Amino acid sequence: MSPSLVVRNARPADLADMTRLHARVFGPGRFARSAYRVREGKGHLSRYCLVAHRGNELIASLRMTEITIGGRTGAALLGPVAVASENRNIGIGKRLMHEALEAAERGGTDLVVLVGDLPYYGRFGFKPVPLGQILFPGPVNPGRILAREIREGALQDFRGLIVAQPSQSIGS
Repeated sequence: MSPSLVVRNARPADLADMTRLHARVFGPGRFARSAYRVREGKGHLSRYCLVAHRGNELIASLRMTEITIGGRTGAALLGPVAVASENRNIGIGKRLMHEALEAAERGGTDLVVLVGDLPYYGRFGFKPVPLGQILFPGPVNPGRILAREIREGALQDFRGLIVAQPSQSIGS
């Protein structure tokens, strides 16, 4: 019998396993991804980061970093979402997405931003950001910048460069 899936907030003790999972899923090119660039030097975990375990094995993780956009607080950057290849297509990533977005809403976040594909993330309520409205510190295809308003009308309040806020609630 397979142990049941447990989803919980990530803890500093999970970082080594999360790093290994990201290396397997994304390879060495992961450090060029925009989410990694935004988080650089700002701490590893936020109150919205999640992990999924089956038994003692970490099989999925979701990172969400609290950010400012143009100096305005109240936003978060979602990504990356990583699911071990042998556990894909069974709803784990979807569950992590729903739980993280619910946590962001409870936590008072107004807007969640990510870089991704609209056909996938659109089902979670993400929509394209008008070109040039939100900027990343590294190279990003502006057509892949998506946002989900937690607070209706929030997107219009955010313009400018994304900067990570230092982690305060969970270790660095």
